Amino acid sequence: MSSNLSLFSDFLAEYPLLAVLTGAGVSTASGIPHYRDRDGAWRHAEPIQFQDFMQSESARRRYWARSFIGWQNFSRAEPNDAHRALARLEQAGRIDTLITQNVDGLHGRAGSRSVIDLHGDLSRVCCMSCGEVLDRREWQALLAAANPGFRARAVQHRPDGDVELELAGDAAFTVPTCELCGGIIKPDVVMFGESVPKQRVRDAMAAVARADALLVAGSSLMVYSGFRFARQAVQGGKPLVIVNQGRTRADDMAGLKLDEDCGIALSALLAPGPGQGIC
Repeated sequence: MSSNLSLFSDFLAEYPLLAVLTGAGVSTASGIPHYRDRDGAWRHAEPIQFQDFMQSESARRRYWARSFIGWQNFSRAEPNDAHRALARLEQAGRIDTLITQNVDGLHGRAGSRSVIDLHGDLSRVCCMSCGEVLDRREWQALLAAANPGFRARAVQHRPDGDVELELAGDAAFTVPTCELCGGIIKPDVVMFGESVPKQRVRDAMAAVARADALLVAGSSLMVYSGFRFARQAVQGGKPLVIVNQGRTRADDMAGLKLDEDCGIALSALLAPGPGQGIC
């Protein structure tokens, strides 16, 4: 174990119960890309805004045409070493709650049980009028039936399952409405410009308050919805530990910052032997 990883393990060994906040960096080894580069700047065009999605039929067509293609790759992603390490840490009683900004569902598939999907789950869609929820596979089938001749190739994938298409064929893309009430169907995720449900925020804050320390893994914390928990921990006198490749918004607040691959760093916490690991 390198000296940096040993320091990381030793630091966390002092705190029996962790709250964990994860971001896109945890899922990159699963083939799901980052939102941002090492300096925290956008690597892609900014995601669609909630108001645009709700108010513009053309924006919805564009979103769903791209997401229809993107889901085919996104849904094949599998948990990686970082997800599995966090699940094992929870099973060992070291994690109270895992708060994730990701919408890929990979923490649950890896075995984590106490998970707050802060920004929702892309495997579901919901009606904005009646609240009906559909499995994404069912929605994909409805999109396919409504667009039998639609063919497009993705040239760039994004962390939220959206893609850039080689040819802009979304003008003719048909988006079904809710079969129950005719309402707008939206992915069951928090879009940019949309508020995180208050109960999720309260539950996450309660988890940070219960824990002995907050571990941030794979997040630049540039978005306030995640940064607020780092600030809460520090203001509450709890240690903040960050493992992320590149700059984060809370680097100057952290008791320890490790610029390291999440899978390598988190797996090191499970390392056997005297003086190694935290389990």
